[in-house]
Amino acid sequence: MPSPLRKVLVVGGNGFIGSAVCRAALRHGYRVTSISSSGRPFQNPKGHTPTWTEKVEWLRADALQPETYSHLLPGVSAVVHTLGTLLADTRYKDALRRHDLAGAAESFFTGAVRNPLEESPNGYERLNRDSAVQVAEAFVDSVDSTGSERPRPFIYISAEDIFRPVVPAAYIDTKREAEERIDHMIGEKTNYRGVYMRPSLVYHPHLRPYTAALATLLDLSSTIQSNFPKGVPTPSQLLHGFSEMLVGKSSALDSVARALSLPPIHVDHVAQAICVAADEERADVRGKYGVREMRDLIT
Repeated sequence: MPSPLRKVLVVGGNGFIGSAVCRAALRHGYRVTSISSSGRPFQNPKGHTPTWTEKVEWLRADALQPETYSHLLPGVSAVVHTLGTLLADTRYKDALRRHDLAGAAESFFTGAVRNPLEESPNGYERLNRDSAVQVAEAFVDSVDSTGSERPRPFIYISAEDIFRPVVPAAYIDTKREAEERIDHMIGEKTNYRGVYMRPSLVYHPHLRPYTAALATLLDLSSTIQSNFPKGVPTPSQLLHGFSEMLVGKSSALDSVARALSLPPIHVDHVAQAICVAADEERADVRGKYGVREMRDLIT
């Protein structure tokens, strides 16, 4: 359990994953500050602001403009970057928040036919990669005033490669680019550590009810394949084999294979794993964490 004086900065704390991180961090004894483009507290799908939000400091800032938040960085023991978009057309987020299935489907269709060379003002490059790299750089350049001798973690919410071909490859490409740039930036610095969480499908039956059915199917698929008799190839293994034979490198078939073999993960479990990683006593937690490694952290 961290000291109650420890403070975590959540970039995008009023979003789906960010709000779960804020709640979990409060339960773990952290002081919590959230920055976002609006600065508004989290609201549930009915537009209500839960009572726990009163304990969070909600601030308006732009992740791409360090001058709007750099003054906060010296006093935080950990930074969690949760900004990101699954689709270049970010309207799907508001649609999911409103439980508007038709609106979300329209965004997915737009993303599927979108020219990946077109730059979106809130697209993959800016939200998935550039915003994370910018915040990490500002964090590493800040002077630690927490008084702790432990390395301060920068925790980046990345993803497993499971969404192709439904989602353009630019989604996972920009996530991987962000991981590489942040890892290179932190390098051998002993006073910082990079942690890259790679969840599979993140679900919540109430906040994101449309993910529940898919999560159930993927969980069933993962369970069945994990119990296949030894020596009998699973559907995922066959898809990986076809991909290697036909393409010779990672392809959409590999992504589908991973989706069928990896269990989904509840958003609260993602948040719990992040809080473990943020603990100053867990200097051993660094590098990449897939869904199974995330589950190991919280068991």
